[in-house]
This record gives sequence, C-alpha cells and structure tokens, in this order.
Amino acid sequence: MPCFSGSIAKAAGFDILSCVKLKGLILSGGTGSRLRPITHTSAKQLVPVANKPVLFYGIEALRDAGIREIGIIVGDTAAEIKEAVGDGSQWGVKVTYIAQEAPLGLAHAVLTAAEFLGDSQFVMYLGDNLLRDGISDLVEAFIQNGPDALILLQKVPNPEAYGVAECRDGAVVKLVEKPAEPKSDLALVGVYMFTPAILECARAIKPSPRGELEITDAIQCLIDMKKRVEPHVVQGWWKDTGKLEDMLEANRLILDVLKTDIAGDVENSEIHGRVVIEAGARISNCTIRGPVIIGERTVVHDCYIGPYTSVYYDCELRNSEIEHSIILEQSRVLDLRARMEGSLIGKNVRIARLDHKPKAYRFMVGDNSWIGIV
Repeated sequence: MPCFSGSIAKAAGFDILSCVKLKGLILSGGTGSRLRPITHTSAKQLVPVANKPVLFYGIEALRDAGIREIGIIVGDTAAEIKEAVGDGSQWGVKVTYIAQEAPLGLAHAVLTAAEFLGDSQFVMYLGDNLLRDGISDLVEAFIQNGPDALILLQKVPNPEAYGVAECRDGAVVKLVEKPAEPKSDLALVGVYMFTPAILECARAIKPSPRGELEITDAIQCLIDMKKRVEPHVVQGWWKDTGKLEDMLEANRLILDVLKTDIAGDVENSEIHGRVVIEAGARISNCTIRGPVIIGERTVVHDCYIGPYTSVYYDCELRNSEIEHSIILEQSRVLDLRARMEGSLIGKNVRIARLDHKPKAYRFMVGDNSWIGIV
C-alpha cells in the first residue's frame, strides 16, 4: 500500500500509522516517594486503580493508538515491572526494557532510550499518569499536522507544582519547570509526542538546579531553534497518581464508568448500583453499594462495602465497613468497629480489632506513614 501524508492519507482511507514509524516510551523508573510506605516494597506504577495496575492503562493507551513497539524505562523496581508486564504479548505489543542508572530527569530518560528510539517519532508517556480519553486522536493529529513536538496541557489550580506552558497564537512560546510565579495555569500532562529532534536538544541542555535534565528545557530548546511545538489542552480528566489523594480520585473516576458484572458467588447479600465481582470471589451477608469492584478469590462476609472501593485479589474482609478505599492483594480487614474510608492498604496487610485487656493501641508502622484515629 502506498503511503501519503496527513489529510491525503485520511481522505484516501489509509491507516496513517501504518505509514509512519512511531514508537512508545513509558517512564517507570521513579521512586514513588509520595506514595510511601506502599512504594517501599512495590513500584508505584503497579499500584492498582480499579483493580488494574496504573502502568497497564498506559500500555493500553499506546496499543489503542496503534503503537506496537514500546520501550519501558526501568530503575530499581525493574524486576517487579518485568514480571508484571512480560514481553507485552498479552496486549499485542512488543516491550523492550531500558535501564536508567538513576532518575535524572525526563530528558535524561529520552537520552537513555536513544538506541531504542533510533530515528522514530515517538510518544513519551509517564507510567503513573491516567488520561480518560486515551491518546488515539492526539497521535493522529500529531502525524497529520507534523509538528516537531505536541505537548498535552491542562489547566490546574496550582501550576507552580508543574511544568508550565505559555502559549500564543496556537503555539507554545515558553516552558518553565515549577515556576515560583507562574504566568500561565497550563500544566504539562505526562504525555508528549516528539520527532527525533528532541534528542539533539536533550543532549544540548544542562542539568537544572535540582540536578536533572528537564524535559521542559529540552522542549524550550526546540522552541528556541524555531521548531514547531504545538499545544493540546486536555478537556477530559487527567490524573498524576503519585499521591494518595490523586490515586483515590483516579480510582473514583474509573469506577464511575464501571459496568456491572457479577462473576463470583453472592449469597444473602444486597447489591446496589454498578458492581463488579470477579470470578472466584465469595460475598455473603453483605451490602455492596457501587461503584465497587471485588477481585478474584476475595472473601467478603458480614460487611458493608461502600462506593468507590476497589478490593484486589485474594483478600479477606469480615465484619467491617469500608468506603472510598483501595485494598491491595492478599490483605485482611477484620472486625472493625468504625468505618474505614479514604485509605490505601498495601499488599499482605492485616488490620483487625483485638479484644485483649487492658485495651491499648498497638502499631507496627513503616516510614512516612499516616494514621488517623477517631
């Protein structure tokens, strides 16, 4: 099949992606310090949202946009990520793992992947980000319009916490990383589309005051070289799941579009709203008020499970009330006297009421934990 560019290819009914060498690059090498203590023992990109690791949403977004070759930047949690993702065949893609010596910035990650990227155009996707509407339309626009970079932006109430873009006449004119006095409320979303020109700029920039090669500096280099950098303001929701509050909010947003699917066993229980009960799960003497998802082989007995709760596989919940929370695999919540809410419970955790006398609180708590007692 012959290849044409832009609107000619679309008008002729050709698959534009089949004519363009386009790869995906997912960054999964960060330490996840804002999600400690969960990330002391688990990669932040593998923490599940609606019972699916965050990283998997990024892989699916690239796959759905027609990208079949994906490089994943990995760091200290490489073994865990490789075990979870494998060679990518479960998504119909080919995954190449690229080791980054340290999290030295997004532009450094691009340079680390230079051999994998070659002379391809590529989509860079931060592995802890979620976009409601995916990126298929954006990839098509990038290929059709042919800019040197397309960056995704969203208006935020606290732009000083992000890379910020200033735009004029439909083009990006300036980028600043975490400015003390932002001149715009347009923050960079963790998805970027580049031609190989970004490699030249990544090599040309110097480390920032925090010791990293900033992708904002590399994109600013493109602008200074009179390259075309186009903005796209995201209208649907976007979440950086690096903090507990954002993880719970992402869980809520995804559960909001859940469709009821009862594959497990339900006995003497009330099910209200959109609820997924996965195969092998057993629910008895419970009230489940959706949106809720209960994972495979999880046992729930004498419980109230309220809206926006995700319970992963092989868990046990008994005589407890839980709302707006995420519970990871193989954890147990037993005999609580008060409702648990707004919580992220790690893997293989046991939370239970003890009837010992005299009564006292007893904790074993990891670094950077937070406990609220009411």
